[in-house]
Amino acid sequence: MMELILAAFMPLFFAIDAPGILPAFISVTGDASLMKRRKITIQATITALAVSLVFIFLGKIIFKQLHIEVADFKVAGGLLLLVFAVYDLLFSTGQRRTKDTDDDTIGVVPVGIPLIIGPAVLTTLLISVEQFGYTATIASIVANLLIVFLLFYNSERVIKILTRAGSIAVGKVFSLFLAAIAIRLIRSGITEIFSSLSTAN
Repeated sequence: MMELILAAFMPLFFAIDAPGILPAFISVTGDASLMKRRKITIQATITALAVSLVFIFLGKIIFKQLHIEVADFKVAGGLLLLVFAVYDLLFSTGQRRTKDTDDDTIGVVPVGIPLIIGPAVLTTLLISVEQFGYTATIASIVANLLIVFLLFYNSERVIKILTRAGSIAVGKVFSLFLAAIAIRLIRSGITEIFSSLSTAN
C-alpha cells in the first residue's frame, strides 16, 4: 500500500507545485496580517480538499456517462498536463493571480481554486484513481495538501529562506518533472489503445 501511495503522491506533488505557487500566495494575500493570512490558509486547504474529494468520487461516474476509456483519458490528461508544464516552464513567473477578491472568500477563490487545485491537479487526480485506486489517491492528496498547508501557514519564514527567485526556480524544476510524467501518461495511453485495437482485430 505504501508503494501505491508514494506512486500516487509524486505526480500530485509536481502538479500542485507548492513551493512554486508560494510567491503567488504571498502576492494574493498582499498586506494581510499574519493571523489573517493563516485564516486564509485554513480556508484554502479545506476548499482544496473538498473539491478534490468530490472530483475523486465523481470521476468514474463522469467516465461512464461520457463513455470514456482510461486509455483515452490518459492521452488527453497527459496532453493537458504537458501544456501546463510547458506553459509554466516558458511563461510562468509565479504570479498566477488573476484578480483581487473579497478577503472573506479569498481562501476559496483564487487560493483554494485554482491556485492549489487547478486543472492540472484535477486531471492528475482522475488518472490517479484509475491507476492506484481510491485509498492511495485520497492519502496522497491529503499528504500533499498538508505540505501546502505547512508552507502557506509559515509562508513568511519560508519565503525568506527560499527567496522569491528560489521559489520560482524550484517551480521550474517541478514543471520539468510534470512534463516527463505527462509524456509517460501519453505513451501508456497510446500503448493501451493500440493493444485494445489489436485484441479487437
